[in-house]
Amino acid sequence: MAGIEIGTVCIKTRGREAGSKVVIIEFDAEPQFVIIDGPKIKKRRCNLRHLFPTSQKIEIGKNSDKKTIVELLK
Repeated sequence: MAGIEIGTVCIKTRGREAGSKVVIIEFDAEPQFVIIDGPKIKKRRCNLRHLFPTSQKIEIGKNSDKKTIVELLK
């Protein structure tokens, strides 16, 4: 998907966390998957089809911890 980069803020559209804000922190080996993290979601793998990208972007590194991500989302 065009416009999706590390640090892109997305909204989860499917699953029990639907409606939650998440941040893409890394791309997975498979092209359709990314690693996400967010205030109400633990760090895990997610399908790109389950995310709606927003225009927001935050500056994070691959090794950013949850506390940093939560503070940047506020």
